[in-house]
Amino acid sequence: MGRSLQSFTGYIRPFSIKGTRQAATGCPFSKRQRSQIAPTASLTDEIFANAKPYSEVPGPKPIPLLGNTWRMVPVIGQFDISEFAKVTQRFLDTYGRIVRLGGLIGRPDLLFVYDADEIERMYRREGPTPFRPAMPCLVKYKSEVRKDFFGELPGVVGVHGEKWRTFRSKVQRPILQPQTVKKYVAPIEMVTEDFIRYMENARDEIGDLPKDFDNDIHKWSLECIGRVALDVRLGCLSTDLSSNSEPQRIIDAAKFALRNVAVLELKAPYWRYIPTPLWTKYVNNMNFFVELCSRYINEALERLKTKKVTSENDLSLLERVLKSEGDPKIATIMALDLILVGIDTISMAVCSILYQAATRLKQQEKMAEEIRRVLPDPSKPLTYADLDKLHYTKAFVREVFRMYSTVIGNGRTLQEDDVICGYHIPKGVQVVFPTIVTGNMDQFVSNPQEFRPERWLEQNGRLHSFASLPYGFGARICLGRRFADLEIQVLLAKLLRRYRLEYHHEPLDYAVTFMYAPDGPLRLRMIER
Repeated sequence: MGRSLQSFTGYIRPFSIKGTRQAATGCPFSKRQRSQIAPTASLTDEIFANAKPYSEVPGPKPIPLLGNTWRMVPVIGQFDISEFAKVTQRFLDTYGRIVRLGGLIGRPDLLFVYDADEIERMYRREGPTPFRPAMPCLVKYKSEVRKDFFGELPGVVGVHGEKWRTFRSKVQRPILQPQTVKKYVAPIEMVTEDFIRYMENARDEIGDLPKDFDNDIHKWSLECIGRVALDVRLGCLSTDLSSNSEPQRIIDAAKFALRNVAVLELKAPYWRYIPTPLWTKYVNNMNFFVELCSRYINEALERLKTKKVTSENDLSLLERVLKSEGDPKIATIMALDLILVGIDTISMAVCSILYQAATRLKQQEKMAEEIRRVLPDPSKPLTYADLDKLHYTKAFVREVFRMYSTVIGNGRTLQEDDVICGYHIPKGVQVVFPTIVTGNMDQFVSNPQEFRPERWLEQNGRLHSFASLPYGFGARICLGRRFADLEIQVLLAKLLRRYRLEYHHEPLDYAVTFMYAPDGPLRLRMIER
């Protein structure tokens, strides 16, 4: 099902009991619940013997020939892909904490698990190469269609097993080092200042931003990623940027590649066997994306050859990867993956965060007060230490992700038989952890229907840390999460320090494209404080 579900009564739980809270620590984001029985405990023969058979797992019943695939077919089907977040909630309401969606033509069964204790246990028991059922279409593209380009270096997106582990081990240290991220506070601040000037000029006479403002957020996101991954300003925020400009074409190509993942994977996957029109368009789009991004990356690599470096602190992310590995192809594929996944993911997250801020003025003002307190002089450059003090602002973002999870779920393909919620689940089943639902369940979050960022700063109350995992967990946790957080925090700090955001139009519903985000014109009003 890909990252569209991941980058989504009584029953027996023989190895998981309702969690208890750890002792409080100094970090406001460290509290969590924990299963009283060790999540890494082995599954014994007795546990398997007492488990219910897989055939008894509740779920929608398949029909002959069409299975359950017909449910995703337009007109006659029950499930609209854009409303799949609602579908996952309906599964819980109808069938309970574990739901089997079988009979999907050309793909394994999907098993939806709505139990944060079980989710924690599965995450903690997985080995060094967890198998995430992400983007089979991208896997086919990298491993078959463009094997000439990717070869034995398939990257970290849509890849599994030892090849994934080997590649990630080559790039994760440079990407995740705090000193690498700190180096980009000033560059991201410069991009963001340009973006705010862009926003100022884009407002109409009453201060409303244009109806296609979400595309402007994509421009800011690409400009940030270009600065991080390519050491270059791409010019995305130029006022005279045409719809056929290279930055806009990169944005359109990334959107198409990601937003058609669900269509290719949830509907009958004929593309695996014959070149369907959508698959052909997908391949052509990816070829264009790889070609265009590769040119920018090659230009960056040429510039680096003549750059004088006096210490490791002078090294950019791209240079750190080159220095540690010495292979330009590794840096190229790393940058491609960051750009492909990062543009739409960060942009849609920011759309959601800004929309929630504009419609929750009380909480927005608390963020603004905190930002003014930490940054009394708006002309002073931001530092990493400043951003680290914005506890309420970070909590606001966490609360948006909890209630309106940009990624509606995560998932794993079982590499061995397991017992989940008291059922014997066979190897090969794709397990989905629907974050968009579990983050809003009374069992795991106190008063989940209430939007209250303070819950992330308090030591009491129910807040299971595995109910809401916007970046995943464990070995396959999002590689670019530190940069995503940095970009979001810098934008909020710079924007809310000077402007109040309001929204004066029809409320927006949320829908799934590749991500889960407000659906419709994001006409925010931008008013000087």
